[in-house]
Parts: sequence; structure tokens; C-alpha cells
Amino acid sequence: MTAGAVIFRNGRLFDGRRLRDGSAARFEAGVLADIGPEAETAAEGEVDLDGDILSPGYVDLQVNGGDGLMFNDDPSVETLRRMAAAHRRLGVTRMLPTLITDTRDITRAAIAAAQAAIEADVPGIAGLHLEGPHLSVARKGAHEAALIRPMEPSDLDMLLSAAESLPVLKVTLAPESVTAEQVDALVRGGVLVSLGHSDADFDTCRRYMSSGARCVTHLFNAMSQIGNREPGLAGAALAEPRASAGLIADGIHVHPEVIRLAWRAAPGRVFLVSDAMAVAGTTRDRFELNGRTILRKNRQLRLADGTLAGADLDLTTAVSVLVERVGVGLEDALAAATRVPAELCGLSGSKLQPGVSALSGMIRIRADFSGVRPLIAE
Repeated sequence: MTAGAVIFRNGRLFDGRRLRDGSAARFEAGVLADIGPEAETAAEGEVDLDGDILSPGYVDLQVNGGDGLMFNDDPSVETLRRMAAAHRRLGVTRMLPTLITDTRDITRAAIAAAQAAIEADVPGIAGLHLEGPHLSVARKGAHEAALIRPMEPSDLDMLLSAAESLPVLKVTLAPESVTAEQVDALVRGGVLVSLGHSDADFDTCRRYMSSGARCVTHLFNAMSQIGNREPGLAGAALAEPRASAGLIADGIHVHPEVIRLAWRAAPGRVFLVSDAMAVAGTTRDRFELNGRTILRKNRQLRLADGTLAGADLDLTTAVSVLVERVGVGLEDALAAATRVPAELCGLSGSKLQPGVSALSGMIRIRADFSGVRPLIAE
């Protein structure tokens, strides 16, 4: 054993696709050196996983807030640093901070903050997600209707410019407020276009997917639903083999039986998101969004009128819901929180690869899915 080496044993290793039992992982100087049978791996500097799972960290593409802060309220590097740190404690090693529909000035500030955070190498910040403002008022959810508007040429230029300097720029939009030609321009400019907050019909959504939109935001929520004569955006997400879909698997936003149907219809294309708000990583019971109070109660976040406003969810809980309430295999559930969203965004590091995987990008998931533990005891 060389100085700075550590071995993780007596647990399960998730390599991005499958769980390895009876194996140990040796890291040297913070980088994975090899994975081998426990019986053949030297025991110096070992960490006993005690049945826990060693896995690449979660990748969350929809994080609105955390540590008591909303990104909208103060789109700054310091806000992003605090949000990322709060979610790191919940197992997220890479995330897209998400700006909910807001003014042009706030949107510009959010882009600038994300660019600065990337330049400063703030741990955990992988890019930016702009959820709005080019949505449908009919499916606004908790978004402020007065701020929803059509995409104008200046908006398109701003997004294309932002995409040039960000590793990942995801934009949620609705066909009601954006043309197919604008979607095509965004995709050619490197933007990950996601359809959401839309009441568009099935054929329209498929047409926009043909223009390059290859993602759907929080499947089944704030969108046209599957009907016997009109499948809507939800149906298009499941029918289009090139489309991936984020899912809030808290058992509240989407019924477990509906999740099961979606999982069967779109194997390997559904990934987990937290849609986390300011209360993530705190014990707070309320926060403000665009001047409106959102209450936290019974693991739900709601406006005064009862509208769901984000989720009180971490990805370990989401994995648990998939496994224990939906019947998804553990390997597939873990992949939905790690490898699948990473590959969608072109991010590496969600597989265990000797010489590549860093200890800083790993997490230790409790065997009972009650949360994550520190990788190495103090």
C-alpha cells in the first residue's frame, strides 16, 4: 500500500450499471486504482462499509434551492456554493442549479453566476438549468403567470451565447411560447432542450422532438396528460425513443403505479430529479418564491392554494421509492440517479473506472436507504 491509499470493503460497489458483491475498491491519492475480490485485496487503510453501497455521486438536473436559499432570490456564486454544499451532504456530487421563471435581468444574473461558478471550479456545479420563462400559462404550476412570455430574438441570442461558455445549459420550454425553428437553433447551439409546463398536443410535441428537444421536465407534472384519444406531452415522452424524462419519485407528484407504467414504457430513459427548493438540507418549514409563501408539511411543498411547488425530496429517498414502492431493480434505480442523467448531459464520472474515478465523486449510501454517510470517518 502506498501513502494515501484507502480500501473500501464489506459492502456493495455500484459501478454505474451493476452492483458488485464481494469486491473491494482501492483508491490511491484520491483516484480509483482497482476493484478486485475482497479476499485478494490488502487490508491496510481500509474502510468497513458495513453493508452500505459505494457509488458514484448523484447527478441532479433540477435543483432550485437549498441551505435555506432559492437561486432566484440571489443568483450569485455564493448562493451556488451554498446550494451545492447542502446537496453534497445529500449525496449529489454534480447538479444543475435551476432558475424558475423570472425577469430578464434575473435570468442574465443567473447565467453570469453559473459562468462564474464554473470558472471558479465551485464543487458540484455542472452547468445551468433555466426552467422558463417560455412556458404555457395553462400549465404554469407554481411559476408566476405574469412572468411567462414568448421567446424573442434577444432571448434566443442570450441562450446561444450562454451555451458557448457553460458545460451544460438545459432549458425547459413549451411549444406555446417557442417556435420549432427556435428549438432547432438552440439544439444546434448546444442547448439541451426539455419540453415542460406545456398543454401542447401529442403531434405538436413529437414535432418539437423532431426539431431536437430530447428531454421532458418532471414527467406527468405540469403537462398535457395521456388520454384515450390524445396522448399529450406525457404520451409523447414515452412514445419518442430519443426522449429522456426527469421524474420526481416522491410518491406524491406521481403515483407509484403510474411510475411503474412509465418505467416499462421507457426503459433506460427515465432519470430522477429532486426538484429541490430552499428547504433542502435544512429543517425550515417555509420559504418564499416570487413573493409567495410556500409551506413544508408532510414531506410536501405547497402554495396557499394547494399547488405543489417543487419537492421536499432527496435522491436517496427517490431511489428507495423506486425500489420499495414501484418494484424497480436497485441497479436500474441507482443508474437513474447517476449514469442516466450524466450521459444525457455528456458528463463523465458516473462509472467506477480505475485511473479515472475520483474519491471526491463517490458517495456511501446507507444500506437501509435512510440517507448517505461520510465516505471516511473523521
